[in-house]
Amino acid sequence: MDTVSAVVQRRAVVLDGGLSNQLAAAGHDLADALWSARLLHDDPGAIAAAHLAYFRAGAEVAITSSYQATFEGFAARGHSKADAAVLLRRSVALARSAASEVDGQRWVAASVGPYGAMLADGSEYRGRYGLSVAELERFHRPRMEVLAAAEPDLFALETIPDVDEAEALLRIADDIGIPAWLSFSTKGNTTNAGQPLREAFALAAGSTALIATGVNCCAPGDVLPAVEIAARLTGKPVVVYPNGGGAWDGASNTWNGAPGFDMTPLAEWISAGARLIGGCCRVGPAEIAELSARIGPAAARRSAPSPRPRSG
Repeated sequence: MDTVSAVVQRRAVVLDGGLSNQLAAAGHDLADALWSARLLHDDPGAIAAAHLAYFRAGAEVAITSSYQATFEGFAARGHSKADAAVLLRRSVALARSAASEVDGQRWVAASVGPYGAMLADGSEYRGRYGLSVAELERFHRPRMEVLAAAEPDLFALETIPDVDEAEALLRIADDIGIPAWLSFSTKGNTTNAGQPLREAFALAAGSTALIATGVNCCAPGDVLPAVEIAARLTGKPVVVYPNGGGAWDGASNTWNGAPGFDMTPLAEWISAGARLIGGCCRVGPAEIAELSARIGPAAARRSAPSPRPRSG
């Protein structure tokens, strides 16, 4: 099977959409400090079904339910360290199981969310936790090592709000050696912590593990400038999976504004260097199906030039 890093050299690859909104649409209450990771223990079948819905819609990569899964978070719910390790490994196994139920190449990206996701207080959208790079590295390394042992195809180091945390994650990823993408959460041309994107992406340029860098959980309108900066500074393929419209109100934990995943700029994103493309919050299987129809393997075959007939 081709690796993701090999395929993105030839064409764009379709990621999935928001796992939490798909689980909520299926009737699951995620109002919990563990968020979707709670279902790794309470209802793992629901997670597998959500992954399968995206695969059937045309997603080629499933991002696991480990975004908010940490040893510290599970301990607060009474899970031992050994139990937490089982749940982390299960997140990869569930995505792999869903992939086995569909035809074609599928990959599993083990999600590693920011430190603030464990705090469940909105600080994942602000960064600047008051921790050093070394302290952030000590937090992330144990769960990344467990996830790596479950043999995902790559890491999704995602929704990272500031450069210090990115540096910690890249140290670990480079040590472990599994391919990874790094995507920042952003506002305009800065990270959510306020650092210029050129500073953030310059850090990513030196990583040996990274196959792509970019943005996620951002406004769709912020994607193109980020793609242009990331491609120019890193020379790597770019990953983008923005939200499906509207604005998040952290005080009320609700979305304002109607959802709407605008795919009009897709050609511009791809032309600027985007190669891993999907959706984050408020993007579901219907949107991923349309995305796949536009840029997935079938679309790539339709747009490929016909082979020239052999003479003689």
